[in-house]
Amino acid sequence: MNDPSTPTPPGTCQPTGAARMLVQGLRDAVPYIREHEDHVFVLAFGGEALDEPASFERLIRDIVLIADLGVRLVLVPGARPQINRRFQAAGFEERFHGGLRVTEPEMIDPLTEAVGAVQFDVISWLSARLSLASGSGLAQRVLTGNFVTARPMGVIDGVDLGHTGAVRRVDVDGVRDALGDGSIVVQSNIGYSPTGELFNLRAEDVAESMAVALGADKLIFLTDPLDDLPTAMSLSEVEGLLDREGDKLSTEFQLHLHSAVRACSKGVDRIHLVDREVDGALLVELYTRDGCGTLITSEPYERIRPATLDDIGGILALIEPMEQAGVLVRRSREQLELETDRFVVIDRDGDIIACAALYPFPEDGTAELAALVVHPSYQGGGRAARLLGFMESRARSLGLKSLFLLSTQTMAFFRERGYADESLDRLPAERRALYNLKRNSRIFRKWL
Repeated sequence: MNDPSTPTPPGTCQPTGAARMLVQGLRDAVPYIREHEDHVFVLAFGGEALDEPASFERLIRDIVLIADLGVRLVLVPGARPQINRRFQAAGFEERFHGGLRVTEPEMIDPLTEAVGAVQFDVISWLSARLSLASGSGLAQRVLTGNFVTARPMGVIDGVDLGHTGAVRRVDVDGVRDALGDGSIVVQSNIGYSPTGELFNLRAEDVAESMAVALGADKLIFLTDPLDDLPTAMSLSEVEGLLDREGDKLSTEFQLHLHSAVRACSKGVDRIHLVDREVDGALLVELYTRDGCGTLITSEPYERIRPATLDDIGGILALIEPMEQAGVLVRRSREQLELETDRFVVIDRDGDIIACAALYPFPEDGTAELAALVVHPSYQGGGRAARLLGFMESRARSLGLKSLFLLSTQTMAFFRERGYADESLDRLPAERRALYNLKRNSRIFRKWL
């Protein structure tokens, strides 16, 4: 900080590197803060999270921050390791069938003790953090209740699962009333039947049922460390992963993936897998464009599609720096609006991160590829090659025999993909008349 006795002259303040990062972070986060406000997120995590107090404290801090930013949160903590320890201490032999625990009547007491202790710990952590955040003690903002009606799983393959159950119904009105009052709702993995019987439920199934019933905008699983998973996956990709490598994944992670597939197929648009051990990962996943986890959606998170008039601003933002550098020929907004049908874009969660245009010359059996641009933050990921392949396929579908382009700086990229030098006199007459001799662009053609 500057000495107040020697004030800094106006206009000389220079933000530090950390300050500049903060400014950029705030600019990036604001659209997501606005987008997420008043939306319902269901957030689930296994009991394993509570076994790491330091990382769990950081996680609770971020959860409270998300709630303060206006998100309506439903938390579903699991208690699998806590239940296992209670059963072992009581001398119970654990039995499973089809991946489901057999819950005998004599197991109810240690089961409820384990789940109750987890509930107490989560609510205690949240209440303490809320009080610190507000300075006024807002423990009442954490609310738990009997929001889930359960049913028995019954007898499967001749095996009676006892007090192991499934979600029958979610009290949607009750949960929404609590969320509307600004409370963070905490729902355990115990449910009751209409006759008062208690059932042991999978936390993943509770979270899935909550998200579906509430029409939640997101279902988030704070899970095991994620190794080599892409930033986004479709349902078919998740199912393929489970088929190929399911036996190599932890039980917790498998359950999260299966629940994600079911929830997504039932209408929950976005399911996120976030490494619970990475400090700040949840915030990065929710409030930055590229996130810090894996997003599972029924629709592609990133796709190539035809441009629309709504994309003009995004296309201009991509090509203007290239025009200013003299790499591309200038195009006005008006020209782009007239030529929108020539463009395709790569849409990444609503942001235009790449574009290209195709100008056919049907009488000559060819087309010009133009304005192939990828945002600098997304270069090196194969997107330019994907976009080029897409445009070549589009040209073939139009019955064209070749594709040509003019380039001043990216010759190697196109040569590596089958484009060869071409002479000016081989271009269509209409395009040849527009050739700018001052730019001295190299001409390349590929026969399709």
